[in-house]
Amino acid sequence: MAINDKRLEVTEFDFDDVKDNLKTFLKAQDEFTDYDFEGSGMSVLLDVLSYNTHYLGFNANMLANEMFLDSASLRSSIVSHAKTLGYVPSSARAAKATVDVTLNTTDSTATMPAGTVFNTTVDDTTFQFSTIESFTKSNIGNSIPFVGVDIYEGTFITTRYTVDSSDIDQRFLLTDNRADTSTLIVKVQTSSTDSTSTTFTEATDITQVTSGSNVFFLQEVEAGLFEVYFGDGVIGTALSDDNIVILTYVVSNKTAANGATLFTNASTIASVTDISVSTAATASAGSEPESLSSIKYNAPLDFASQGRCVTSEDYKVFAKRFFTNTQSVQVFGGEAGSFDTSLGVVDTPEYGKVFISIKSTTGNNLTATEKTQLITDLAKFTVASITPVIVDPQTTKLILQTTFQFDSSKTTETAATLETKVSNALISFNADTLGQFEGMFRHSKVTGLIDDVDTAITGNITNVTLAHDLTPTIGTATSYTIQLNNKFYNPHDGHNKISGGIVASTGFKISGDTTNEMFFDDDGSGNLRIYYIVAGVRVYQSSTAGTVDYANGKITVGSVNIATLSNVDGAASSIIRITAVPDSLDVVPVRNQILEIDFVNTTITGVLDTVATGDSSAGTSFTSTSSYTTPSGY
Repeated sequence: MAINDKRLEVTEFDFDDVKDNLKTFLKAQDEFTDYDFEGSGMSVLLDVLSYNTHYLGFNANMLANEMFLDSASLRSSIVSHAKTLGYVPSSARAAKATVDVTLNTTDSTATMPAGTVFNTTVDDTTFQFSTIESFTKSNIGNSIPFVGVDIYEGTFITTRYTVDSSDIDQRFLLTDNRADTSTLIVKVQTSSTDSTSTTFTEATDITQVTSGSNVFFLQEVEAGLFEVYFGDGVIGTALSDDNIVILTYVVSNKTAANGATLFTNASTIASVTDISVSTAATASAGSEPESLSSIKYNAPLDFASQGRCVTSEDYKVFAKRFFTNTQSVQVFGGEAGSFDTSLGVVDTPEYGKVFISIKSTTGNNLTATEKTQLITDLAKFTVASITPVIVDPQTTKLILQTTFQFDSSKTTETAATLETKVSNALISFNADTLGQFEGMFRHSKVTGLIDDVDTAITGNITNVTLAHDLTPTIGTATSYTIQLNNKFYNPHDGHNKISGGIVASTGFKISGDTTNEMFFDDDGSGNLRIYYIVAGVRVYQSSTAGTVDYANGKITVGSVNIATLSNVDGAASSIIRITAVPDSLDVVPVRNQILEIDFVNTTITGVLDTVATGDSSAGTSFTSTSSYTTPSGY
C-alpha cells in the first residue's frame, strides 16, 4: 500500500501491512501530524479496521479461488464445476464378490430374490453382502445351481417418493452418503393404485435421448449425497403427479470388506435350508467416494474424451470410472508392445490393440472377473477396430546401498538416529514418487533428498540394484523371461566373468540334484549360468542356462525344472529373487512397469566425516566408495 497525495492505494491485505499503511496515511493528514498511534485508543480502532480489511481480502480471495476448478477447495464448488463439464464424481463403492450357490432340493425351480443376504467375516468383523437382482434357475440332478452370482457388501435398501409437481422443492435423494450409485436401480410406478412400473436407465449419451426415453440423470449434491432427476418431456420422459419413484441401492462400508473370501447364506433361499456357497471371486473394489484431486484431474479429461475412447488419456479416464478402486493406471498402444501369455508384455508390436494396466488401491491385481467386466464396460466406448486388453502391473524392486557422511560437530544425534531419518525420507519418496506407473527413480533427486535430511549430513553415495521376484513353476521344466527394461552394466565383453558378472539370485534346487543349492549368475558375455558352491568355489552346473540381453535389460531363463526354493529374506518363499546391476543410476519404468524400493534389503549406513570434523587422521583415512565394484576377472 502506498501513499500518493494523501490517498490510499490498496495493494496488500496482510494485517500488519494494512495497519502500518493506515498509520502512514493518517500521519500524512494535517489533523494527525503529531498524533501517537501506539498505546492509544486509536490503535484499537486501527486493529479493528485492519482485521476487517484482512478478512474481506481473505474472503474475496477464497471466493475467487472457488470460481475455478483448478483452485477450488470446497467439495461443493469442485462438484459444481465438474457438473458443467458433464462429469459425475464416483460415489462410494461397495466391495463386490462373486459366489456360486447350490440349493440341494428336488424342487423344479427356485428364485433367489434381490436382497438375498450372505454373511462373511473380515478381521473379526462380520459383514453383510446382498444380491441386487433376482435370479430364477431350474433343477439339475436334485439341485438348483446359481452360478456366478454377484453380491455387494452393505444394506440393500429402497426409498420411495410420490411425485408432487406442486412441491417445487421436491427432490429424489439417495439418503446416505455411503450409497453405491453403481448398484442403483430406478423404477417409476404408475400410482399407488396401479402397480405397473417402468425401469429407467441412466442417461450417458444425451444425443440418444428423445422425449420418450425412460432415462434418469444423476448428480452429487450437498453433504456427499446423490440426487436422481428426470426429463422434462423434451429431453427424457417427464414424470406425472402420483407417479411413485422407487430407488433401490446398496449402502456400504466402502473398503472395510475388501478381501472377504468365505460366505454363508444368512437364511433360507426359496424355503430351501440345505445350501452350499462357494466363492468364485474374492470381495474387492470397495472404495471411498472420489477424492477432490481425482475430480479435478478426471473432469476435464472426461469432457475432452467426448464419450469415446480414442487416446490413451481417454482410456485412463474410463478405466478409472469403471474400476473405482484404481490407484494408478497406465495405457499404451499395440505399437509400443504386446502381451504374451507366457512372457508378459514384450517389445513386439501388436497393432489394433490397446493395453491397460491398473494398480488397485489394495495392491492386488485385478481378478479375472474384474478384467472381464472392465472390458465389457469399455466395449461401448471403444473404436470398433481397437481391442482393449487388461495386463497386470510388473513390479521392479530397487535395492539401495546408501552410505552417508555426517559432521558430528553439527548434531547431537547418533549415526543410528540419522539412519532412521534417512530411511523415513526414502519411505516418503517411495510413497509419493514411486509405486505408480511412470514414477521414475532419479538418482540426483534421491541423493539430494538424503543430503537435505539433516544439516549435519555432508554427502552420500547411493548405489542401485534392480530386483525381480520370479515365481517359478515347481516340478515342471519351464522357461522364463524377466524384463527389467533398463540397460545393464556391462562395460566390455566378459566383464566380471570369474566373480559372476552382474546377475545374481537367491537359491533353489533342481530336479535331478536335490543336494546342491543352485544360483544364477552371468559370464559378462550374454550367457546366464547356474552354479553351486563347493569349498567357497563356484561349480557351474550349466554355463548356458539362458541369455542376458545387457542392452535391453532382459534375462531369459532356459528350460529348467525347479524342485525346491530356498528361504528369501529369512523366511520360506515361493519366489526366486533375481538381481542385476543397471548401467545408469537413473531407473525409468516402461509400459506396465512400476518401481518400488525394497526396504528389507536396502542398507543405510552413516559414517563420521573425518574431513569435516578436522580429525587428525582426516587426510589419510578418508575414503569414498566407487559407484561400481572393480572387476575381479574376465
